[in-house]
Amino acid sequence: MEIIMKHNTKQSNIPETNPDSKDDLKSLSMPEVEKKLESSPDGLSQAEAEKRLTQYGPNEIEEKSINPLLKFLTYFWGPIPWMIEAAAILSAVAQHWPDFIIILILLLANAVVGFLEEHQAGNAIAALKAQLAIKARVKRDGKWVTPEARELVPGDVIRLRMGDIVPADARLLENDSVEVDQSALTGESLPVTRKTGEAVFSGSIIRRGEIDAMVYATGVNTYFGKTAQLVQEAHTVSHFQRAVMKIGNFLIVLAAALIAVMIIVSIIRHDPILNTLQFALVLTVAAIPVAMPTVLAVTMAVGASLLAKKKAIVSKLSAIEELAGVDILCSDKTGTLTQNKLTLGDPFSVKNVTPDQVILNAALASRAENNDTIDLAVLGGLKNDLALKDYQVVHFQPFDPVHKRTEADVKDSNGNKFKVTKGAPQVILELSDNVEQVKSDVDKAVNGFAARGFRSLGVARTDEENKWQFLGVLPLFDPPREDAKATIATAYQMGVKVKMVTGDQVAIARETAKKLGLGTNILDAGNLGDSKTKETAAIAESIEEADGFAQVFPEHKFHIVDVLQKRDHIVGMTGDGVNDAPALKKADCGIAVSGATDAARAAASIVLMTPGLTVIIDAIKESRKIVQRMNSYAIYRVAETLRVLLFMTLSILIFNFYPVTTVMIVMLALLNDGAILSIAYDNVHYKKQPEVWNMRMVIGIASVLGVVGPIATFGLFYIGLRVFHLDHTHIQTLIYLMLSVAGHLTIFLTRTRGSLWSIPPAKILLFAVLGTQTLATLIAVYGLFMTPLGWSLAGFVWGYAIVWALVTDRIKLLAYRILDHAKA
Repeated sequence: MEIIMKHNTKQSNIPETNPDSKDDLKSLSMPEVEKKLESSPDGLSQAEAEKRLTQYGPNEIEEKSINPLLKFLTYFWGPIPWMIEAAAILSAVAQHWPDFIIILILLLANAVVGFLEEHQAGNAIAALKAQLAIKARVKRDGKWVTPEARELVPGDVIRLRMGDIVPADARLLENDSVEVDQSALTGESLPVTRKTGEAVFSGSIIRRGEIDAMVYATGVNTYFGKTAQLVQEAHTVSHFQRAVMKIGNFLIVLAAALIAVMIIVSIIRHDPILNTLQFALVLTVAAIPVAMPTVLAVTMAVGASLLAKKKAIVSKLSAIEELAGVDILCSDKTGTLTQNKLTLGDPFSVKNVTPDQVILNAALASRAENNDTIDLAVLGGLKNDLALKDYQVVHFQPFDPVHKRTEADVKDSNGNKFKVTKGAPQVILELSDNVEQVKSDVDKAVNGFAARGFRSLGVARTDEENKWQFLGVLPLFDPPREDAKATIATAYQMGVKVKMVTGDQVAIARETAKKLGLGTNILDAGNLGDSKTKETAAIAESIEEADGFAQVFPEHKFHIVDVLQKRDHIVGMTGDGVNDAPALKKADCGIAVSGATDAARAAASIVLMTPGLTVIIDAIKESRKIVQRMNSYAIYRVAETLRVLLFMTLSILIFNFYPVTTVMIVMLALLNDGAILSIAYDNVHYKKQPEVWNMRMVIGIASVLGVVGPIATFGLFYIGLRVFHLDHTHIQTLIYLMLSVAGHLTIFLTRTRGSLWSIPPAKILLFAVLGTQTLATLIAVYGLFMTPLGWSLAGFVWGYAIVWALVTDRIKLLAYRILDHAKA
């Protein structure tokens, strides 16, 4: 990626990135930094921020755009364009000027179509990336706002929380230390601890803790400059694309072999070598899948846009194929299977503690501005909104997956200081000094709540001796989403097994799974190993058969995915936290759910913009349709290449007859490529089972169609010669129209596994084919660059081609049955 430096004449405040500089803003004392940046822990005003945005430019690293003209010219450079250009030169040398003009038109048309479609696909990907733009929490005019990270300026005060990707270089303000993952920038495998006053760099990830920081460098002026992109590169090559490229290579080798034989025979027969070479080159161009890269790019980009309408943003285009093949979906419970709208039940409290006291102390260990669902539920349980006014929270430690609790230092109106904490009951019990007296009652309460589907939250407070005293348990209920049960049933019908993954207790997970119709075979993840553990066959099978997993830690998610993949499953995994990132990357299709952290979104292949499982199932349906369109194109491309090559080669070798001219071949290729692009918009029905790329089926069906085609064309050749008694040039026009019409009818044969009329084609595909074939027919009837055929013979060709298409459709259905039976 090339970097565009943003310069400004007034650069006195722009931080230098040289670590040896005496004015380096990452090493000066904080008072000096604040002075140089003309800022304070209260942040900037919106007016000042806008002024600085003009001065410093956006907080982003821009890609240098390629000149459109130069980009267009690249379509004339490469193996395929070279072949077309060589054919044009040979035509000029032989003074075949009509051929020369038509070949140039083909070359120009391919370049224009490829340029326009790739430009359109690029715009679609750019639009999707814009929807994944990182947001930042910034203090402007004394209030916290969430603009896009690109609007940050030096001097801004930002809030960094666990799971955030640091949006710019910043110095940490007063608070506890945080753990920062800099592996994407420095290669360090372990998080590093950063304290007040120290620098954190753009692109690193907050692994633990929460702190405010002051931005001192943005965009290209950040310390690392070329920070890794937060959204993965869109043009990832998928398994399907690699397979189709292999098909392309196979077709090129086949074409080269057959054409070599043709040239050798022509030399033996003493045919004009110049004409033979020109014909061979143009035939090679017709056989090579020129439009394949463009068709794939357009199909993928159109598919990504369709998924975006379903509120699923694709950050890696290869995920479309992977999602279509998913047969196991490991789904988070909270927010995906449930509503993530926690309600507080009647608390359990230990002796001499009232339920209201339990709620009050839990509320003191909560923070409303973090917008955390648990915190909001606890605060919502206060009977009096003014209950907290007599207390001052001096210090707050947010929740993290390692400690599994929040903690706050509090001072009351009398100046008394104490601490409060809330979190996983077993964690709070371990802290408490009165654990022996209360454990049995607490365990009974927790198990009772769990049996009813309630999550439990332990609450404790320090006494006068600064020892933790367990106060009680808050039950939290997260009701299942209304659409979840029906969606899970749909998933099962589609061949996708949904496995629930939750950090809750086994009893809660089992109760929730029962309500959702998932089954109650819930495994306790605490009994599973980590990523380095090699499970026994029995445990691996139990993971495969499980309906869900409870008490799951992030390392368990990674391990579950790994075991399922080793048992030949294509696994989708949902996640939302920074610690879910490894599992999201490990999964065949990582899915960041709505509200996920920046780190989870960056690791995932697909990012959901709305909560719930329905959007994932919709995305699976859409991805299966996309793969079917690409599958249809692959079969069509192989069949048509075989059809043209076999017919041409056999005509020349057996009959010493050139069935079409070079101009006709060029026009065939031009019209074919023009129509086939519309297959990206075709109507298809998604399969009820996961889509797996089946090369054997593709080659098998394409070979059948590719062999039947020449038989039909030789039949027309015989009729033209023996029945209509046509001369050489009229037969060439007859064959040209047959190859064009029958070739386009092949599109309708390959797009369905059933009868060609079983799924109505999209209007754009139908009109594209009718348009190109109307043009091909007019060219043949009135004889543009060929002998005129007339309407009666053209009508006969159409009727003959349609009859053969109907016959071939029956043969195709038989071929599918035979191949399916062989597979079974």
